[in-house]
Amino acid sequence: MRKSLVRLAVACSMGTLISSTPAAARDLVSFDSGKLILTNGITTIEGSGGGGLATWATISGMGTNRAFGVSAHVTGVELPDFRLDTHGIAIGIRDRVELAYARQNFNTRQVGAALGLGRGFQFNQDILSAKVRLAGDLVYGPAWLPQVSIGVEHKRSLDAAIVRAVGARSSAGTDFTVSATKLFLGASVLANATVRVTKANQFGLLGFGGDKHGAGSAGRSVQFEGSLAYMLSRRLVVGGEWRTRPDNLGIAREDDAKDLFAAWAVTRNVTVTAAYVDVGSVATFAGQRGGLLSLQVAY
Repeated sequence: MRKSLVRLAVACSMGTLISSTPAAARDLVSFDSGKLILTNGITTIEGSGGGGLATWATISGMGTNRAFGVSAHVTGVELPDFRLDTHGIAIGIRDRVELAYARQNFNTRQVGAALGLGRGFQFNQDILSAKVRLAGDLVYGPAWLPQVSIGVEHKRSLDAAIVRAVGARSSAGTDFTVSATKLFLGASVLANATVRVTKANQFGLLGFGGDKHGAGSAGRSVQFEGSLAYMLSRRLVVGGEWRTRPDNLGIAREDDAKDLFAAWAVTRNVTVTAAYVDVGSVATFAGQRGGLLSLQVAY
């Protein structure tokens, strides 16, 4: 009898504790998946929320400003002489803060043998990123006030000796971004503009900085990323992106990257994106145009 009374008292105490927990505290750890479909964006090849190439001011996950959100992605980019695979996860906190991790694997195929690295040699890179929404809202509020976010992406090549051998000054570097994004619901148009401060070569896969700059130069430059998309329906968006890139390495010219994409929300939580991608010259091999296919799951 005494043990039964003790168990009953504990159960009552726990019930009282749970019922007295403030609603705000319970909401803090909830996953409401309350965003409008596709307004969380997709995932860039660097793991942050945005388009395929361009970072947007959006926060990953489907959580609103009362909850958490989470997303995971796998992406493959098939080019004539190379293949890029990325995968990662991102967490959105109350639609205000985004924390993300991505791994990039860049397969050189036959080019690896031509460059003396070995057939199928693979460059690997880890990316840790964070983003904070400063002002505005993607969907709501004044049309003239976009959602504005600042971000940081720390990239680290896992092939330090090789990227230095091709002329990079460092195997690690940090990009800084400022993005402004707005969805004009009445016109079904999304517009984005991002300024990026970077010294990454081929998104960082070939290191950071290069021999085109003097020894005392930091090698950083200001680059631009733009996106324009049209919502054909609540579940289907088409658009294009343009991303300028630095040209640091004497061994290989680097061109601007662009894409044409279609993103389809298969369900509320699953998005498939297909794109035509043109990244120009990569490691002396010009005409690198191909396809991107990405799967994102978000809650």
